[in-house]
Amino acid sequence: MIPRYTRPEMASIWEPQTRFRIWFEIEAHAADALAELGTIPKAAAKTIWAKAKDATFDVARIDEIERETKHDVIAFLTHLAEIVGPEARFVHQGMTSSDVLDTCFNVQLTRAADLLISDIDKVLAALKKRAFEHKMTPTIGRSHGIHAEPVTFGLKLAYAYAEFSRARERLLAARKEVATCAISGAVGTFAQIDPRVEAHVAKAMGLVPEPISTQVIPRDRHAMYFATLGVIASSVERLATEIRHLQRTEVLEAEEFFSEGQKGSSAMPHKRNPVLSENLTGLSRMVRAYAMPAMENVALWHERDISHSSAERMIGPDATVTLDFALMRLAGLIDKLLIYPANMQKNLDRLGGLVHSQRLLIALTQKGASREDAYKYVQRNAMPVWRGEGDFLALLKKDPDVRKHLTDAEIEAQFDLGYHFKHVDTIFKRVFGTA
Repeated sequence: MIPRYTRPEMASIWEPQTRFRIWFEIEAHAADALAELGTIPKAAAKTIWAKAKDATFDVARIDEIERETKHDVIAFLTHLAEIVGPEARFVHQGMTSSDVLDTCFNVQLTRAADLLISDIDKVLAALKKRAFEHKMTPTIGRSHGIHAEPVTFGLKLAYAYAEFSRARERLLAARKEVATCAISGAVGTFAQIDPRVEAHVAKAMGLVPEPISTQVIPRDRHAMYFATLGVIASSVERLATEIRHLQRTEVLEAEEFFSEGQKGSSAMPHKRNPVLSENLTGLSRMVRAYAMPAMENVALWHERDISHSSAERMIGPDATVTLDFALMRLAGLIDKLLIYPANMQKNLDRLGGLVHSQRLLIALTQKGASREDAYKYVQRNAMPVWRGEGDFLALLKKDPDVRKHLTDAEIEAQFDLGYHFKHVDTIFKRVFGTA
């Protein structure tokens, strides 16, 4: 985790103290269940909670023990015994390290997902507010980066809203899929521990029992989780890229907010650069990169190995922390985005009406021209205008083939900008549930 791109609430999920607190809770809840089953004394389970529930675990001491034992869970259990005393011998009865590590990891991932869902909600709120604000603000739609047909800026934001709505649903599904608990012992057979212990711990930790574990929770669950984060990051980048293009000097239809005292360049005092959206592009690339090791972690040897462990120690915190930062930055960027309708209109008018070519094509076919001929008539009048050599409307009115099918009034009617926006309400109802 890099402090520059880390928010405290998400970072706290991955701090050693938090991890050891979760490990303790897993062990203590397991002890409660074992006590109810008569496997260990009930007094021992109570003592475990009483001695350690408010403890601050000594991370340096655990690290010291691990340097000797070369085993992180044993180091923790040794330190826990120093806190709890003799009753610590009843901790971890019938359990294996993966029971603690995997269950903890899934608790952390579900907590991280909850924060990310909240982040997406903030992005959605910003997009909805700005979409309705510019629902009918005309702008040019582009295909291949070239002027195509008119859209509204509200529709551009509605596209993004729909995409992040899908992202939210995917993240909810990924959270549900990864929210499992395994307390099944060595190689996952429950040979030394009752399945009812797993059920108790799962309920206490807000998880559900893993239907079958091989000592480890299957990593296809985690692969889907991190792949989902990667897809969300791609949506972040798509919107950030749109903003970067719109802020180009030659376009300048939208622009990142530039605060008082902000400086855009160490060399050129006039610069106002799209640094936030460029930053989001880079962060998105990193989140996507973490999905690959998660997918490679699926193929473990036999009932378990730890080839996944080192990767997860990095991708767990890094992917969630980075996406958390990116989503919150994106929400603020959209909320404060500077939007320039006058520049949009200027760009919309730049091709002198060529953006209405499809309407003219259709109008000609509806009046008897073949599609091939209609296309030829419109294109031959469009190309001079494209080169800056004439007025599209005037050229069309002078074209004898066009005049065979359309009157001046019918030609002019195809240049009605509002025609392109007649179904905006329908689209908004589909996306937002209201127009």
